Amino acid sequence: MNSKKNVCCEGNCSSEKLLVKVPSDEKLEVNSSILKSIADPTRLKIIYLLKNGELCVCEILDAFDKSQSTISHHLNMMKKEGIINGRKQGKWIYYKLANEEIIETLETLFELIR
Repeated sequence: MNSKKNVCCEGNCSSEKLLVKVPSDEKLEVNSSILKSIADPTRLKIIYLLKNGELCVCEILDAFDKSQSTISHHLNMMKKEGIINGRKQGKWIYYKLANEEIIETLETLFELIR
């Protein structure tokens, strides 16, 4: 925080009053990390692929012209942030959305911004 006093237009504002309703830095870091984990066209496409239910990683790979390691990186990033869940069955991993409402929430967000 800047220790220099700012001159306010009315002379009665303070950063303390403004910051009361702002989430903590820790919460903002967590939220920023979550947004970063979906802020990529490949990751958004994966989210939309999982809209209709669980998919094997092989099915996800087939939807892209990208290497297995690239897709795994994207999947792991979203899994780490709790966007998707994975379960291993035999030699394959199956992924699904951690919360199916994420699609509707993203669509609402995109609509609000447009």
